[in-house]
Amino acid sequence: MLIKRWKLKEGSNQTDVLALADSLNISPVLANLLIARGISNFHEAKAYFRPSLEGMHNPFLMGGMEEASIRVINAITGNQKIAIYGDYDVDGTCAAALMYLFLKELGANVEIYIPNRLTEGYGLSKEGIDYLNEQKTDLIITVDCGITAVEEIDHANSLGIDSIICDHHKPKEVIPNAVAVLDPLKPGCNYPLKYLSGAGVAFKLAQAIGDRIGHKDMALKHLDLVALAGAADIVPLVDENRILVREGLDLINRSPRPGILALIRSARMEPGNLSAGQIVFTIAPRINAVGRLGDAIRAVDLFITQNPDDAIKLAEVLESENQQRRKIDEATFSHAVELVEMDHDFHKNYGIILHDDNWHPGVIGIVASRLVEKYYRPSIMLTTIDGVAKGSARSISGFNIYKALEASEDLLLQFGGHEAAAGLAIEIDKIPEFKERFNNYLREHLSQEEILPEIHIDTKVSLSEITPKFVRILNQFAPFGPGNMRPVFLSENVQLVYPPRIVGTNHLLTCVKQNGNDKIFDSIGFNLGYYADKIDKEKNLVDMAFTIETVVKDGKSYPQLRIKDLKIKEKELVSN
Repeated sequence: MLIKRWKLKEGSNQTDVLALADSLNISPVLANLLIARGISNFHEAKAYFRPSLEGMHNPFLMGGMEEASIRVINAITGNQKIAIYGDYDVDGTCAAALMYLFLKELGANVEIYIPNRLTEGYGLSKEGIDYLNEQKTDLIITVDCGITAVEEIDHANSLGIDSIICDHHKPKEVIPNAVAVLDPLKPGCNYPLKYLSGAGVAFKLAQAIGDRIGHKDMALKHLDLVALAGAADIVPLVDENRILVREGLDLINRSPRPGILALIRSARMEPGNLSAGQIVFTIAPRINAVGRLGDAIRAVDLFITQNPDDAIKLAEVLESENQQRRKIDEATFSHAVELVEMDHDFHKNYGIILHDDNWHPGVIGIVASRLVEKYYRPSIMLTTIDGVAKGSARSISGFNIYKALEASEDLLLQFGGHEAAAGLAIEIDKIPEFKERFNNYLREHLSQEEILPEIHIDTKVSLSEITPKFVRILNQFAPFGPGNMRPVFLSENVQLVYPPRIVGTNHLLTCVKQNGNDKIFDSIGFNLGYYADKIDKEKNLVDMAFTIETVVKDGKSYPQLRIKDLKIKEKELVSN
């Protein structure tokens, strides 16, 4: 059981809190949460609670958009062949489907190319370009990739193929020589929001094309794909992203396309009240699975089909692949934990780097994330592909793993990604030196405190304050995600109504109340079974860090406290 440190945010100015609470007719606790999110008056609160499509940014603010939109329109009017070159994850497949459907509706001659993860690897490749050249392609539009493909774009140019890059990853020093490069992170780009998803950038291109030809709202029907990608790719849910994801989620819940409906039902859910979190943990793994274990074009086919029967069959394929992925994932994770427990020195090595020739490349990213969750250390999983170690890196909160890899750039064959996650390739004989270099970097840039997981607590709350109105307004803070996380509350001296018990694998289930109040809340703590025999209902009170979620049972919705962590205290100590 990892010891966690609790960090309670400083409260906002009480006068400001009370003024906002009064103007909105909400509790001071909720007003404090809004001020912490930069919302200080009625008009800002209205924009936050009712985000509107009118708040979207002009797509032509993005550098290169003028050239990109003109080139695509010329390709359509000239009946030139366009290839959408995507990535094999949720973001990439959603972006490819979005661009394909949009261009197809305009009468474009368009096809989709998704590289095979196992045989081609990530991003634009000369092999893929050569194939598209054989297909007489005139224009390649990359989505969710391409920003670092300098040599590959030069290769396409040498074959007479034009390229437009739609990406959201960090560029390197040299920008590819494409007709247009759309990436908010590109130096000199003045687009107001720097952290769109790949599908978000593709949507802005579609929006610009629509604006130019007099069909301003034509791209909006594909916001469901933007929402899937944005939630799954963990983009900050602020500014335009909040609008895109919220509107897209509404579209999914109100009128899902056949493929998304079939996918939701294959996960034994129904549209109507799906959240961004359910997409991340339930829907996204099914989409990713087909790209991890085989050909991701099957996910794209699911998104673009209009036939409900075909959608059901394709969703069954994704479900089957996901079941297989989970088996491989579990076996790999067990092996990785065994290796860590056997000889890892956590005092000397702050990071975890593991390599095995036989690990499946499609699951090592997931397993790296699970290692971070279990040990709270930056983790890298490597397998062998064509004699080279390739793998995935995952970070802990606040630590930039991309910069850590950059510090060992001379040892790596290639790497790319962002602060929280990255991919890399390295010669096998250089792994020992890389481990030493990587851990030296971690020791220099991480303190002992920073390698303890931290629970960020937004505010204290009394359980008596959690009324139906409180929960109803709190739900309007959604969609939740980076930049707009679900608020974490602290309630002190909470009493358990009955002894806690373990359900499922290791989940703590109980009911709680506070200060003799009659109000009782169902509470569950995932993976907190450790506390089941530590708390005595009669003798102990607890301080509880938790979020509030709404669950539906027998057709009725009610709040459930999702416990993040507990601190046990004796009643006798409390009374002093």
